[in-house]
Amino acid sequence: MVELFEKELIETENKSSKGNQLKWRNGDTWYKADYTGYEGLAEYVISHLLKKSTLNADEFLLYELEDIKYKNTIFHGVKSKNFLEPGWQLITLERLFKNVYGQSLNSMIYKTESLENRLKLLVKETERITGLKGFGVYMSKMLTIDAFFLNEDRHTHNIAVLANGNGEFKLCPIFDQGAGLLSDTTMDYPLEEDVYELIDSVKAKTFCDSFYEQLDVAEKLYGSNIRFSFTKKDVADIIDRVPYDSYSDEIKERVKTICFEKMRQMNYLFD
Repeated sequence: MVELFEKELIETENKSSKGNQLKWRNGDTWYKADYTGYEGLAEYVISHLLKKSTLNADEFLLYELEDIKYKNTIFHGVKSKNFLEPGWQLITLERLFKNVYGQSLNSMIYKTESLENRLKLLVKETERITGLKGFGVYMSKMLTIDAFFLNEDRHTHNIAVLANGNGEFKLCPIFDQGAGLLSDTTMDYPLEEDVYELIDSVKAKTFCDSFYEQLDVAEKLYGSNIRFSFTKKDVADIIDRVPYDSYSDEIKERVKTICFEKMRQMNYLFD
């Protein structure tokens, strides 16, 4: 357990559409507290499963479970290492587009008629502004991960690039998966409801409300760019390592069920 204080609390631009998780920075470590359910467990499971994918270690953020004491309250949550090099900062696409065009990227996307043109706009204009190459492949990877793990909060504040003061840009590690795996048990995905019905009910946010339509467009334009190699045993082993007093057996079993079902639905992603 770590004790954190108000001076370490941070306000972030990439707020969830469902509220704002408490987040802190202490030294070179970032912390996030659960807010609507088991976000920390989702971050932990997803990032550890991504270790068994074709992503390089620097392409995604790895999270570890951590209990957090703050103002006499103990939260379950996660910690991660700071990935920002000195002189670099994270800038969301929403803020980037507002700085350059004076308008919301989200608004620009939804004013564009076809899904294909929406993703093309996001990718081409990001590459034009930043000089980055391969942003379509990057988006294809991210949208695959979101579709598989049902990350419902990938709006334009949760897609980012890295920038320094010299006008240089880099791709940002894929981060913020806490809204995946039906983690919101407070509002939208109560534990008592049927998990398979809930899986079918989750809506995407990036450029339409269907994960599969988003992914179909991304794969058509930029190819399929990530493969998974984890097994059911890998899923179970990762979840079984979670301390017994962190999350209930009911929650752990639900997360296993979700992963197993998505493995069945999206088996073409596995070698």
